[in-house]
This record gives sequence, structure tokens and C-alpha cells, in this order.
Amino acid sequence: MITNHKTLFGSISAIALLSSGQAMAQAAQASETENAEAVGDIVVTAQRREQNAQEVPIALTIFGGEALQDRAISDVSQLGGVTPNVSLDAGTPFAGSSAALGASIRGIGQNDFAVNVDPGVGVYIDGIFLARTVGANVTLPDVERVEILKGPQGTLFGRNTIGGAINIVTRTPGHEFAIKGSVTAGSYNRFDLAATVDIPLADNLRTNVTFASNSRRGFQRRVPYTSNQPFVRESATVFRESGYDSHDDAGGMNDWSLRGKVLWEPSDRITATFTGDYYKSDTSGLPNVIIDVLEDFPGNFAGPGTPAVPFSALTPGTGFNFAGVYNFCIGSTQAQILARNAQGLCNSPRGSELFPGEQLPPLGSVNVDSDPNNNLPVWNDTWINADWDKSYATGINFSKTRTWGFSANLAYELSNELTVRSITGYRELEWSAGFDADNSPGNFFSVSNKAEQSQFSQEFQLLGDLDIARTKLNFVLGGYYFEEQASALDHVNIGGGIWQADGPTDLDTDSIAIFGQSDWRVSSWLGFTFGARYTRENKSIDIRQTDVSSFNYDVLNCPVNGTGFIPALGVVPCSTYARFPHADDPLRLYTRDTPDRKFTNFSMKAGIQLHPTDDIMIYGSYTEGYKSGGWSTRASTPISQPLVFSEESAKTFEAGVKSTFLGGRIRANLAAFTTEYDDVQLLLQVGANPRINNFGTATIRGIEADFTAKLNDNISLTSSLGVLDSKLKNLTNTSPPNYLQLGIVNGAELLKVPDFKFNISPRIELPVNDHNFVIQADYTYTSAVWNDSQRSFALRRPATNMVNASVAFEHDRGWSITGGVTNLTNERFIVNGLTSTAGQIYGSPNRPREYYVRLGFEF
Repeated sequence: MITNHKTLFGSISAIALLSSGQAMAQAAQASETENAEAVGDIVVTAQRREQNAQEVPIALTIFGGEALQDRAISDVSQLGGVTPNVSLDAGTPFAGSSAALGASIRGIGQNDFAVNVDPGVGVYIDGIFLARTVGANVTLPDVERVEILKGPQGTLFGRNTIGGAINIVTRTPGHEFAIKGSVTAGSYNRFDLAATVDIPLADNLRTNVTFASNSRRGFQRRVPYTSNQPFVRESATVFRESGYDSHDDAGGMNDWSLRGKVLWEPSDRITATFTGDYYKSDTSGLPNVIIDVLEDFPGNFAGPGTPAVPFSALTPGTGFNFAGVYNFCIGSTQAQILARNAQGLCNSPRGSELFPGEQLPPLGSVNVDSDPNNNLPVWNDTWINADWDKSYATGINFSKTRTWGFSANLAYELSNELTVRSITGYRELEWSAGFDADNSPGNFFSVSNKAEQSQFSQEFQLLGDLDIARTKLNFVLGGYYFEEQASALDHVNIGGGIWQADGPTDLDTDSIAIFGQSDWRVSSWLGFTFGARYTRENKSIDIRQTDVSSFNYDVLNCPVNGTGFIPALGVVPCSTYARFPHADDPLRLYTRDTPDRKFTNFSMKAGIQLHPTDDIMIYGSYTEGYKSGGWSTRASTPISQPLVFSEESAKTFEAGVKSTFLGGRIRANLAAFTTEYDDVQLLLQVGANPRINNFGTATIRGIEADFTAKLNDNISLTSSLGVLDSKLKNLTNTSPPNYLQLGIVNGAELLKVPDFKFNISPRIELPVNDHNFVIQADYTYTSAVWNDSQRSFALRRPATNMVNASVAFEHDRGWSITGGVTNLTNERFIVNGLTSTAGQIYGSPNRPREYYVRLGFEF
């Protein structure tokens, strides 16, 4: 249950927002501004048909193209800063790239980028679903609007919209030739270009082309590390990676995109829209900072003459991490190493004997022998970042993305009441990223990833708009088909090469669904909504995680080609001794026997709407959504049985009111909801790698309100608030205990869920002759949130006060100049991160204060 003070504060704030509509209306009348313009109707397609947003019984936040530019929002992740109960982050743990979108709405989403893990918030571009979190942080040049739908959207949008959906609608070609664009310069050598050209070819054939490019250097600079004690600086190319590019900074941007759209209307009843887009980015990765260093070391290791001890017995619950092993090896004498049975880890070459060309010298005793020229850096608090905008890292640092796709939206009006629609889409994605995760000139910890994905979707709809016996019936019936092929290759190198793993994965998915929803307005004051969707989904996967460094053999002092002794079996190959699943592939960690998985789901929606006046709608609804299950692909120990997780589901009850006052000059909306969230999927660090698993259920309750007012011809105000309360309960998968899982307890909050979020954005237009000065500001308060499922205090994001502001001069001849600042108060916090068995707590910080100047033109 929402605590009393949250309920009181949220309720008072919501009532204040709503009641201020009437108060401002009276004040406006008293000041004789009756002729001020209305805030304007917003047309959305949140229910697969065009509607006034105030008539849609769903909690929505909508951003028009002009509002996005005024508020300096250039990609999807930046929408989260000004939207109540929505968290959108550029990057996820382990990704090292801002191309991955960490999205959650009302506490439900996904914080992982892997191809085997589906998003919890669906992102759509012109009706086409983006199946991967990588590539979902879409840039937003010249879009018509962005609709954020809150709560499960399982009926009309389907799978993987359990938290909500983000619907991006690109701009429709205009009827006249026109050019609109901008040039932007700013902090960190920022230089952006954007331009759209409308080209009408005939009365019934219109086109537009949009080009955009963005460039800036990263805000985290790499600086040399100096020391009086020399050490070997091994090349960043000594380990397998998805690429070896590096940059002198991190957090930069270097991309360009091209989009074309054709609208053809061959007759009054046929409309065909074709869209194609291409995007390419080649830049530095996300900045990485070390927040704390952990140096635990386990007890004695097992030898080949003792019963087998799997690596899982040396999990963090026993005090194990790779920093402790690494420091012990480089700083211990051979006698000390032998006394701890650690000769396999310390004295074996780093890398498997099956890959002799990739082996590096052993770590054992290098810092205590008689040769100072082979010393390696000690992993300790030296490498904690005192300044988040500087790094001593020298290794890989890159992010490359290439996406392209096309879509066709064909509509045919069978009659004035019935329309059939076909939406076809095809997309491809190529992505690679890597980051040096140790903030040191050594090769202690690096991660790189690569993914390729292609998808095809086909949707058919029958839309009806019927008048039946003085009632109004709108409906949509449809069928949906989706297929996807994806492959990924992950590389993780820890402890100077003590543990090295490759993770090749291939995934195939196909899904079909049938759905329908009807909105029946039985009278001028009463309406009902009914909807349902049936989904069937098939998934297959091949996971070939490989122990490249033979760590699981070294930890047992048992060579890959050697033998060990198990009392019940006698002398056995070391692959059996170390419990690898396949003797003929002795480094393969993950079993070949990974059966296909099938999921089915039936989701429904029911609602009621009351219309006491033409300007007020009161609604109540029940909605369902689900996200399919899958496999955890990351393994650090031999896996004989697939690591699977189940589908998760959500059921939400919502009640709300949407209202306008004073001839549309004031708009105020309020919603309250409660959600039962079952089989919650969480990302946790297990062994050397993060994994997805189900952890019981959660209850999420909250309040949302938004308010827009046109106070007079010159001043407008937008404001919103969100109150959230989430609690895990009925926990599962919490045994055996693990210090990285101690935050998973009954009553724990979900990650990225602030108790309270408030935004206010005033806009002032000052006419000067035929020109305009425009002053815009944004203030957002967000209470503290947990950045990871384990609720690590070191990673906890504190309460923040974010301020953006701009001043613009708009000339009546179609050009403008704008000066602005983002993060005016220079609030700094960690956006995402992990507590790792590498021996560190690390994360990615937000962007600092930045200034910009934009020259806009339109003719």
C-alpha cells in the first residue's frame, strides 16, 4: 500500500493541479484575456485509430515535434526526464553503449540489452515494433509526435508492452514545397545538422526527405596515469573482443540518419504510405566510473586428487571475486601459492592450452620476483574515480550502430464505415560496443558485445466506425505476424585474463496474434470498451558460451587435456571432473541440449467511460499484458541444464479523469492505478555475469497528473507529477544466499521507481513587432531510485533537481536563433551500473551541464 505521506502529498499535488484549472480560469476572465488561444486538440493513434487524446481512456503523455525541439529533446531516452512515472536511460549495464534503451513505465520494463531478453516497453515507429532494446533509443529529427502510453497495452499493441508503449509518428509530407532545418553548436565541440524537405510531386503524391547528423566529443576524457613504480602495460588487443577501436574520450556522439516518406492517394478511398530510413553511428562508448573496489579472496582451492569443487562453490557468498585472486597471484610467493592450492590459476598461462597463440604469461609472483620489469598494477582503491569526467583507462572504447528499415501502410475504405489496413515492416540492425571497465592502464576488466538482427512483421486491421440505433461503435479487428533472427557475440575478460569468455548466441522467434477492441458509446454520457488478444510465440536458441581461459579447469588444478579423480568414478578426464557438459567440446560451458520454448497468452481489456459534459471524461479500466520468457545465456560455470526464466504478466486497474476548461485553454488529467505484477523478471549478477531470473510478484500503485494551460496569448504552462509505490513479495529464486542478492527481499522496491516525480515547464512568448522572443524552462524533481535489482547503496541514484532553459528569437521571415542550457545546476548521478565479481562496483554517469546555440530556418 502507498504510505500515508506519499498518498497525502500526491493527492494534494494532484488536486492542486486539477483545481488550479478552475482558479486560473477565473483569474484569466478577471484579467480580460478571454480571446487567448486554446491549448489545442492533440490527435493520437494510441488505440490504432485517430482520436482526440482527451477522448482516449488511457494515461498518455504526448510530445509534439515543436515541443521536442523547444525542450532540447533529441532522442527517446531524454523523454524520461520530463514524463511522470517513466524511466528512460541511454544505456544498460554491461552494454557500454547509449544505443541500448533502458526503459520502464510504472516500474515495469527491462534493464538488459541481450538479444535473448525482450523489452518490457514497446517502441514503435510508424506502427512498426522495434524488437530489441539495442537500437530503440531512436533519434527524433522532425517527428510529428511521440505518444507514451502507460500501463499494459496487451490488447492492441501485444507482446512485450507489459509496462507500456512509446509510439513515434514521423511527419507526414506537406502539400507545398518547403524546407525546414537547423544547425546547432555547443559544448564538447557539438555540431548538429538537421533538415527536412517536403516535395509534392502531384496533388495525390507527396514526399519528404529528412537528413540529420550529430557530432560531439565525449565528456569523460582519458588522461595518462603516472606512477613511480613501473608496471607492464599490456596491449588492449591481447584478448578477444568485438572490436579494438578506442577514443580519447567517452560519452561522445557521431551519427547520421536519412529518412524518406511517400504518401500516395490514388483515389478517395485508397491511401498508401511508404517509409524508408537509415541510421549509422560510429562513436565512443558510454563513460564508465569505478565507485568502489572489492578485494575478497576465497579459501584453499581444490587439487586434482581431491573431490571436485565446482566454481559455483566459490561464489560471492564465500567471499570470492577475481580482484582477490588477481592480487593474490601477482603478490604471492610460489610457496604461498602452493599453500593455497592456487597454482592452476596463478602459474598457468592466461588463456587455454587449446588456443596456444592467444596465451599470456602467468600471473604468479610477478610483483615479488627479482624482475621489476614484469610487474602488473595492483587492483585496489587507486582506481576509484575521484573525478567522473576523467579516466585512466587505455583499452577499448567504442560504439557502432547501423540500422535500416522500410514500411508500407496501405488503407482502403470499403465504405464510409469500414476500412481495411495493412502494415508491413522489415528492419535490420548491426551493433557492436566495447568498454574498458577498470579505469586503469592495465587490462583488468573489459567487456565487448556484437549483435546482428533482422525482423519482419505483417499486420492486418479491419476498422469500423458505425452508427447503430443512436449509439456509436468503433472497433478494430486484426491479425499480426512477427518473425526475427538474431545473433550475438559477447566477450568478457576479467582479472588480467584469469577469466575470459566468449558468448556466441543465435536466436529465432516467430509470433502470431489475433486481436480486437471495441469502443461502444451507448449514449452521450456513457461508453464501454472491450478488447482481447491471443498470442502464440515460438523461440529457439543456440548458446555456445565458451571458457576461453580454461578458468574452470585452472581453479581445480586440472588441465584441459589432463585427468582427475572422482571417488565414485575413479580417474576421469578433466572435462568430466570440472563438470563440463560435453567431453568433445571441453571449453563449452553451456549445454547443446537447449529445447525450443513455446508461449501462449490471452490478454484482455475492459473499461467504462462517463461523460458528464462534453469537456470531461471519467473512466475506469482493467488491462492485462505479458512479456515472454526465455533463457539466461551468460554462464561462468559449466551448465548441464538450460538456465530458463518464465514469462511475466501484469494486471492493472486504473481510474482517471480527463478534462478541459475555459474553451480548451486549460487541460487537466488525473489517473490512479494499481498493478499486480507476476513472475517478475530481474537482472542480477550471478558469478561473473549478470543473468535474468523470475523473482516472485510485485504490487505497484500510483497516481499521475498532467496539466496544461494557456494563461494568455503569451504565457503557457505545462506540468506533471507521478507518485509510485512498488513492493516485491512472494519471492522465489533467493536460495542459496548471495551477497549480491541481499537486496532482493520481501518489501523491496523495484529498480528505477522513484516515489515522486514532478515537472513544470513555463513558456513565455514576447512579440516584438512581427517577431517573437520565446523563453522556455524545464524543472524536474525526481526522488531517489535504485539503479540495480540488488539495491546497491553505492549505485543508488539520489534525489535530483534537473533544470533546462532556453531563450529564442523567432524572425517573421522564417529563421530563428536559440541559446540554451541543459542540466543547468550540473546535477551528477549514476544512470546504471553493476556490482561485479570482477571486484568492483561500476557505473555510467549522466551528462554534465551543456550549452548550445541553434540556428533554425524554414521557408
